[in-house]
Amino acid sequence: MRSIYYFCDMIQNDTIIALATPSGAGAIAVLRLSGKDAISRVSDCFKSVTDGKQLRDQKTHTIHLGHIEDANRVIDEVLVSVFKNPNSYTGENVVEISCHGSPYIQQEIIQLFLRKGCRMADAGEFTLRAFLNGKLDLSQAEAVADLIASDNEASHQIAMQQMRGGFSSEIAKLREELLNFASLIELELDFAEEDVEFADRTQFKTLIDRITFVLKRLIDSFAVGNVIKNGIPVAIVGEPNVGKSTLLNALLNEERAIVSEIAGTTRDTIEDEISIGGIGFRFIDTAGIRETQDVVESIGIKKTFEKIEQSQVTIYLFDAPSVLRTASPKGKQFEALKNEIWQIKNKYPQKPLLIIANKIDKLDDAQLASLQAAIPEVKPLSAKTGFGVEQLTNALLNLINTGALRNNETIVTNTRHYDALLKAFEEIQKVKHGLDSGLSSDLMAIDVREALYYFGLITGEVTNDDLLGNIFANFCIGK
Repeated sequence: MRSIYYFCDMIQNDTIIALATPSGAGAIAVLRLSGKDAISRVSDCFKSVTDGKQLRDQKTHTIHLGHIEDANRVIDEVLVSVFKNPNSYTGENVVEISCHGSPYIQQEIIQLFLRKGCRMADAGEFTLRAFLNGKLDLSQAEAVADLIASDNEASHQIAMQQMRGGFSSEIAKLREELLNFASLIELELDFAEEDVEFADRTQFKTLIDRITFVLKRLIDSFAVGNVIKNGIPVAIVGEPNVGKSTLLNALLNEERAIVSEIAGTTRDTIEDEISIGGIGFRFIDTAGIRETQDVVESIGIKKTFEKIEQSQVTIYLFDAPSVLRTASPKGKQFEALKNEIWQIKNKYPQKPLLIIANKIDKLDDAQLASLQAAIPEVKPLSAKTGFGVEQLTNALLNLINTGALRNNETIVTNTRHYDALLKAFEEIQKVKHGLDSGLSSDLMAIDVREALYYFGLITGEVTNDDLLGNIFANFCIGK
């Protein structure tokens, strides 16, 4: 990523181009240009087939049918969209060329404009220019990347809310109020000899309490936001041949894992993700837990415990008919089963554990009642027939606190924002302590400045070269 100072120098006269749609063949492709000369560069190569007018003479936010030509050679018939500054995504002149999706045509048009003096855009450079031109603040710009990456309803909803400025406006309002008091405190320093107070300490304390409340709510929301953004890993564990792979296939509604009567078929973890109620869940089918002399299977079992460590929810699956055949509810088989469940609970006390009795289609009512009496928290299921799968997905959803999402509250999903909020909260607590203990204005002003700094990091009032480089390097080319 080029230096931010490079972009600031070049932003007035550098015109960039990139493919805005995925690479490869398709029905259409969209090429995007941005910069002071974007419209004139395309105008020189575009011939209208409708009104014959030059593209540079057309109104903003209009679409035109015509040909892209290289000298007298027609490359393609295209639709060209014109957006004049400042009313464009980047705040500069922007042109989008919709051409046929042949990779040859895409490259011919790109090479034509490179010869005309354009430059290939870097990753995220269009959005970076939008940020530099004040069209988006930094948290909104980051939400663009989250929106592109969203693969379920919840992550899409959060990204849209943040891109519309919900999070930014909440932080900006707090920062503005704190800045007003900070100015009064700084003013007191100029009149230190007169011993006067311009900042009403009672009102200031009320503001600090309100900021503390909001910051705590935003910080707490990250626990939900992080799992919504990245998906919730769920490990499916149990002894070999209890139906873990069949359950994975039932949840995914496809034959993703190999199913066999031979114990130890799954020798490595198999992962796939689905959306349940708008939330992404990543299910991990693990190797069966048992004593084995097979070296490869032993490695798979070791990975099983690693996946339990990494997961946020564990599904413990057991073969109900097998348990009932070998012992009564008071027998050794039940005791061994309950002991293994207890070990998982004891080792991971903070991790939700769902206990599932599989293959209940082979049980009668009396056997099922006996099983539920022995293990009250058990959930009956038949992965083969699909019975109980919906109840399992509902139980998974109930583990996730989606109240804030349903109420359209601000939810933090970005690790950088979370870190800045934690540091701002720490500084606000120092300010609060200073107010309670009657700390002098000069010392309290230091903590207030630090809190303002971390607020500014979130929205982009405070930036540096490395920060912007890291953020926009993760964008796709053309956005």
